[in-house]
Amino acid sequence: MQNGCAAKGSRGQAAPAIADNKEEDSVLTAKLLFKCLEREGVEIIFGYPGGALLPIYDALRDSSIEHILVRNEQSAPHYASGYARETGKVGVCLATSGPGATNLITGIASAYLDSIPVVAITGQVNRELIGTDAFQEADIFGATLPFVKHSYLVKDPESLPKIIKEAFFIASTGRPGPVLIDIPRDVQLEIVKRPKYSDEVAIRGYKPTYEGHTGQIRRAIRKIKASDRPLIYAGGGVVSSHGEAALLKLAETIGAPVVTSFMGIGAFPQNHPLYAGIWGSHGYAHTNRIVEAADLALCIGARMSNRGTSTDVLNKKELIHIDIDPAEIGKNVNDTNIPIVGDAKIVVAELLEKGIETDTRKWLEEVRRIKADNPVCLDDYPGMAGVNPKKIFAWLSGQVPEDTTLVADVGLNQVWAALHFQVRNDRCYMTSGGLGTMGYAIPAASGVAFATRKAPKTVIGVCGDGSFQMAVGELGVIAEYRLPVKLILLNNHKLGMVRQQQHDNYGKNHYSGTDIDFNVNFMQLAQAYDIQGYHAETQEEAETAILNALKQPGPALVECVVSEDYLKF
Repeated sequence: MQNGCAAKGSRGQAAPAIADNKEEDSVLTAKLLFKCLEREGVEIIFGYPGGALLPIYDALRDSSIEHILVRNEQSAPHYASGYARETGKVGVCLATSGPGATNLITGIASAYLDSIPVVAITGQVNRELIGTDAFQEADIFGATLPFVKHSYLVKDPESLPKIIKEAFFIASTGRPGPVLIDIPRDVQLEIVKRPKYSDEVAIRGYKPTYEGHTGQIRRAIRKIKASDRPLIYAGGGVVSSHGEAALLKLAETIGAPVVTSFMGIGAFPQNHPLYAGIWGSHGYAHTNRIVEAADLALCIGARMSNRGTSTDVLNKKELIHIDIDPAEIGKNVNDTNIPIVGDAKIVVAELLEKGIETDTRKWLEEVRRIKADNPVCLDDYPGMAGVNPKKIFAWLSGQVPEDTTLVADVGLNQVWAALHFQVRNDRCYMTSGGLGTMGYAIPAASGVAFATRKAPKTVIGVCGDGSFQMAVGELGVIAEYRLPVKLILLNNHKLGMVRQQQHDNYGKNHYSGTDIDFNVNFMQLAQAYDIQGYHAETQEEAETAILNALKQPGPALVECVVSEDYLKF
């Protein structure tokens, strides 16, 4: 399920429409598109123009919607994702036909696996050219079918208001996710007489379930009361449903330790005594042992993916699985004793209504003992040259405000930040959890910064030198808008996580294709983009540089040199 930190928005409701009872005589379809988007409350679009979008970009000139010119379409969905996760609204991105549209695919797939509400709008060749292999034609409708909630190819201009209304409703309700709208260029140029807007949505076959089945709720309560060692496994669905407060009350009521997936980071305060860490292949050792010792797992809003879940462990214990997407229940774990389809926040509230207090003092004492026997080590390589990434994120936790959003890219940097930066109160951790998309952090952090311009907050983007160079062009957007994004670049001159896997699978010195031999002068690069840069080769230098960067009113880049042999989480 989705991970985010939005304080606004609500599940199961489309964005409020703008009241407009005035009947229009006629309107160009390209302009109608923006009228519909304005009615959905869209304020900003992340896009890149092209030939198949000329009418739309001409109409954009008369719209109140702000357009942000990204530097590569590949980044546009990530901007929209960061914006959506921060605001709770639907993020919108825009690209032309052919290569522009296909460049969106990875970002759309990322939003799908992480359950982020995004509407992607693409231009298409004229209707009569579809299927002829025309210049810059690509079947983006078909190409994205496996990883969108729904797709539209607009053939009838009069259907556009209905399509936009449905798209935003589908993207933001049930299990959130991306929706694609493909609009041929000749459709954009047609005139629609008296366009018909509607504030109602009725889609046959699409009726998300929010409340849990009463019979299943009663069964779950009996299982919880009968358990001696209950455990709560929280995923991103808790965060997307704004169910953090309900989860906290549930954990305290039944006396259960709480573990999370990567996407569930933020679902439970990490400074709470019942917090038991991040589970999975990249989690804590003590967390894995606590999960193994539990006799009941109450899994809430987690997809049970292979990275975050051991199905062998779960199949050996009683399992209650709560998820708004019925397709996820039983998909990866065979023995789900009690499936409950519904919204995480609502179902947890229904459980709490029944009175489920339990005595787990012996179990919690065992949990404390497991934690003590498996402490988190911040210094695996004493005396190693360079910056210690574990220590820098643990230290950073005490330096930033409580409403900080940290956006991590993919690789070792992602795991170091997840495991050692403490997320509590209003803090938020974002990453590409499902697809693991490198090049995510810079545009997604920028999306967060655009979302918070009226009430600026601390936004930190974390990258490795490999992922940084995948999205380096987006520094142009950060510089142009003077976004107060603080980028922490962990530079080990390697593709660190792949190198670590090569080390673990084949042994030392069996490395292939993971060396970044050309030494980029990142400080000169920052200067070229008029971004304040800091270079650090020791822990002390890194701490000083980050403190100076945090004081900067605009963007800053802190390059931390990390040893290529630092391969532990």
